[in-house]
Amino acid sequence: MLTERRGTILRIITDGYITGAAPVASKAIACDYNLKVSPATVRNDMACLEELGYITRPHLSAGAVPTDKAYRYYVKMISEHVELPLAEQHWIYELLEGAKEEFEQWLKLVAVLLAHFVHNVAVVTSVKSPRCRFKHLDLVTLQDFMALLVLVLHEAKVRQRVLSLDERLTQEELTMIANRINATCDGMVGSEILVEEEGVSPEEKQVRECVAHMISAEDRLGYGRPYLEGLHLMLGQPEFVSNPKALNLLELLQGSDWAGTIFQPKPAAGGVKVTIGEENPDEALRDLSLVFGEYGIPDRARGIVGVIGPKRMDYARAISSVNCLSSLLSKALAEYI
Repeated sequence: MLTERRGTILRIITDGYITGAAPVASKAIACDYNLKVSPATVRNDMACLEELGYITRPHLSAGAVPTDKAYRYYVKMISEHVELPLAEQHWIYELLEGAKEEFEQWLKLVAVLLAHFVHNVAVVTSVKSPRCRFKHLDLVTLQDFMALLVLVLHEAKVRQRVLSLDERLTQEELTMIANRINATCDGMVGSEILVEEEGVSPEEKQVRECVAHMISAEDRLGYGRPYLEGLHLMLGQPEFVSNPKALNLLELLQGSDWAGTIFQPKPAAGGVKVTIGEENPDEALRDLSLVFGEYGIPDRARGIVGVIGPKRMDYARAISSVNCLSSLLSKALAEYI
């Protein structure tokens, strides 16, 4: 346990490094903050913090840089007491209220807002239930043997696929197939859609197989489709200028289920999880911190709202923003489904 003064000095160092991206000198702490102790005492306290592993110094005469352990201490001290100002919460609510005609379009806007708020990478995933369920299907003819299949799932997701048909079908025939499937398959999981009913034509069977395959692909994902914004904001920060490690992150983000890889383990329901530096299981994330929380309806559908940035991120801003937006998304989803 740190003494109150050393805890205060550690927070000053962490705040200073988050803001300025430069080592914080003992002289600046002694002169700029009313600690009522001598510069020598501040230096002694900083030496103790360094010995305990909370700070490091590039060289003996340099100022202090917080370690992963310091950021963890910092997050513990602030996480229970941060929230966005009411004016900003109201602004977000008003902006999103007029833009939720389609839930996934709403998610894209939330990602843009979050990136703007934290000046780092923002990730919002579409919702995913333990097993996706069919809601509605449309078939639109494209040409003789091609049709556009538009699949709507109960989890507020829309997926499209171009279907290559075995037989030439008119728009009227495609509509009849879609109507039959819509009438008999509402609420079914993928395996149930494959169960053949009496009178199912080969053409309808082909459509059912495609739908079941699309639902199965959704079920395999750790999280729903991710919407990512603000990568340029993060890569423009001092830590990433001419840093080859940034390429490792870009490679990770090219994976098919990178959100499921990054956001593990899952946060507790209604909570925000902060993963700092070496706590990240993936090598590409060791220079980064993640702040993320779940939104959704328990046991029915869930998604992720998260921030990816340097360890020197504004944790108070990130935690309060994720808290606010995950709460708003949960309420919106409850109305949408």
